[in-house]
Amino acid sequence: MTGRVLVARLDNIGDVLLAGPAVRAVAAHADHVVLLAGPRGRAGAELLPGVDEIVEWCAPWIDPEPPALTEASVDALVKQIRDLRLDAAFVLTSFHQSPLPLALVLRLAGVPWIGAISDDYPGSLLDLRHRVDGDPPESERALSLVTAGGFTLPEGDDGTLAVRRPLPDTRALTGPDPFVVVHPAASVPARQPTWERTAAVVSALAEAGHRVILTGAPSERHLTARVALAADSRAGRVVDLGGATSLAELAAVLAAARVVVAPNTGPAHLAAAVGTPVVSLFAPVVPSARWAPYGVPSVVLGDRDAPCKGTGARRCPVPNHPCLAIDPADVVEAVEALARTTGRGNDGAATASRVGTKPPGGVS
Repeated sequence: MTGRVLVARLDNIGDVLLAGPAVRAVAAHADHVVLLAGPRGRAGAELLPGVDEIVEWCAPWIDPEPPALTEASVDALVKQIRDLRLDAAFVLTSFHQSPLPLALVLRLAGVPWIGAISDDYPGSLLDLRHRVDGDPPESERALSLVTAGGFTLPEGDDGTLAVRRPLPDTRALTGPDPFVVVHPAASVPARQPTWERTAAVVSALAEAGHRVILTGAPSERHLTARVALAADSRAGRVVDLGGATSLAELAAVLAAARVVVAPNTGPAHLAAAVGTPVVSLFAPVVPSARWAPYGVPSVVLGDRDAPCKGTGARRCPVPNHPCLAIDPADVVEAVEALARTTGRGNDGAATASRVGTKPPGGVS
């Protein structure tokens, strides 16, 4: 065993879920695993197998609505990390994020060994400066870092995404199986279809005979309600659960679905983590090779060569959002193909992904 190890992933829920295989690899060899998460990703951290303790901190160089960087906030984090008595730390970042600001904080906290992926010269901030060639899936990119640091997945772990089990019983919320989940929102506006296009997709699925469950965060209730009102032309075919579930309950709803339809956002990765196939409505502002649903059967729809390709834009730079002008019939076809080929067409039974049962210990 290798003592006490911190793994940092400071952005969104989906990013934290994609770090899951790397966390499990560390947990297979460490005595105690601390996950340092931002406020937008903490709920995902609470679902990850292998995490013993969670520390939350909002990084001004990561968060899209960053707080001011103050001496007091950094000093408080340095003290909290020093009190953890860590033996090592891995800083997980996306390709456009720098690990070096956090590496500096970790050094100030006395962490003796730090590893990260870094194209920039790190000086003495990193003990392991890892580089990744090409454009692998984000989950594999993170796993390659901890593997380079000597932490490998245990025998029998296939490296797919996973969540802690058991999940809550949500049958009272969803009603009878089978059903398809449509998640209309995305954390980044440029990756979200217009509500009218989502309503057209939901209507097409209902007309094709599918029960449709709409999901969303509390802040997205207005969106799911608008879609449900516009789409529910057949009584009882559309159920609006916008704002009605915790993240664990959302995971349970997604696990029971035949297929999940979602843009490139956290619930698409959560669906992958519970083993449910995904129809990904994917805006090409970031590469699908890196961010498409990982480890489950999926169909990626959208104009991959739209003018916004590779811009990383948070808001659509092209009028009318043409990259997500997807024919609803194509979504219905993709849903039914995935349901047939994965054997989820009759009773909606979910295929379990690798899971863990150990609850987080000290949650800070």
